[in-house]
Amino acid sequence: MRLLPAGVWARVLKRRLPTSLWGRSLLIIVLPVLVMQVAVTWAFFDMHWQTVTARLSDGLAGDIAWVAESWRDEPTAENLMVISGRAERTMSLSVALQEEATLPGERRRGPVGVVDRTLEKALAARLDQPFWFDTIRYPAYVDIRVQQPQGVLRIIAPRERAVATQAHIFVLWLLIATVLLMGVAILFIRNQVRAIERLADAAEAFGRGEPRERFKPSGAREVRAAARAFMDMRDRIQRHIDQRTALLASVSHDLRTPLTRLRLELALAPPFKRAKAMQSDMDEMEQMIDEYLAFARGEAGEAAQDVSIPDLLAAAGEDARRAGAEVEVSVPAGLTASLRPMAFKRALTNLAGNAAAHGERIRLSGRTLPSGGLELVVEDDGPGIPDDMHEEAFSPFSRLDASRNQNHKGVGLGLAIARDVARGHGGDITLERSDMGGLRALIRLPG
Repeated sequence: MRLLPAGVWARVLKRRLPTSLWGRSLLIIVLPVLVMQVAVTWAFFDMHWQTVTARLSDGLAGDIAWVAESWRDEPTAENLMVISGRAERTMSLSVALQEEATLPGERRRGPVGVVDRTLEKALAARLDQPFWFDTIRYPAYVDIRVQQPQGVLRIIAPRERAVATQAHIFVLWLLIATVLLMGVAILFIRNQVRAIERLADAAEAFGRGEPRERFKPSGAREVRAAARAFMDMRDRIQRHIDQRTALLASVSHDLRTPLTRLRLELALAPPFKRAKAMQSDMDEMEQMIDEYLAFARGEAGEAAQDVSIPDLLAAAGEDARRAGAEVEVSVPAGLTASLRPMAFKRALTNLAGNAAAHGERIRLSGRTLPSGGLELVVEDDGPGIPDDMHEEAFSPFSRLDASRNQNHKGVGLGLAIARDVARGHGGDITLERSDMGGLRALIRLPG
């Protein structure tokens, strides 16, 4: 059989290993303990238990040889009584003569073959006569028989005379100590991993724009340092976001004031040739201000709640119909998800409005993914976007004039705002070619 290269074995092993910190930490503790336990147990049985068993078997074989030789020297009933009494009194052996009997024809061996082999070797070295023994018929005794001319000498010996019977106590205490040590290790590992999980949850919540209170760092010193650094970073980023939002809100307010005066002056002015064009320019300026402010704010302060997906898609489709597009909505009834409704409605409206600006037919659909997540699709029959420009389309202020000239009524923030909303919910938006001929925008959110 051809052996696989070392790199292949490494990749196979890597795929089989746990991927979580909890699983890997547990493996780091459990694997060495198991290896140590196996090594200690093997060393104990190989170096101690077998040695003690061999010495016990040799001592028992010597006593058996003494019984057999004493009987052979004087094979009388009186001598048998003397041998039997002395053997039972000093050696804990029960001796009896089975006259005219022969040794059994079959031999039974115990599950631990080393006991039988050791005893057989010791008896063979001490006895000249044929012998037979059974180590499993009686749990607490060993049955040994020696062939004699007058019959069979049967000797019943306590099992501890031939085998080190207390070895399992050592193994039991080793197992108990191992379980206790592993329990303590697992408890400490669990506490360390829980601290890291809390930090990960806080980072995930901050990435989704969910407000969270500062938490007390726990765990190892390095984990506490990482948690404090994260909270300090979160505060700095939040201050930056608040300052940016306040700045743009102020700019928006300052720009709206002269824009309102211009609207008022235009409304009071007598009709003239450029009035309609100026009104269109002011509408575009107001739309730009709204987009700047929406991009900076990101609807981050809105709380998540259960939202009806059919209602969201229907509202986005109605906006697209007012823009002159033919809209088809396909979504299972009763589909809901935990979303920030105003932010997500704005994302869908941006996608549907972008599709309506470049296509005549639009299809909005939604479904539940096998993983438990949510997938929403907005597609059109417009000219589409080249595959190599899909990511560029999400860049803020990108207009892609050469392909679709989307956002031609805005400043190039529609797709950027939509992706920011999707990622704020833990998902993402991707673009691909639609089977309708235009562009397909897929929003995937986790379950």
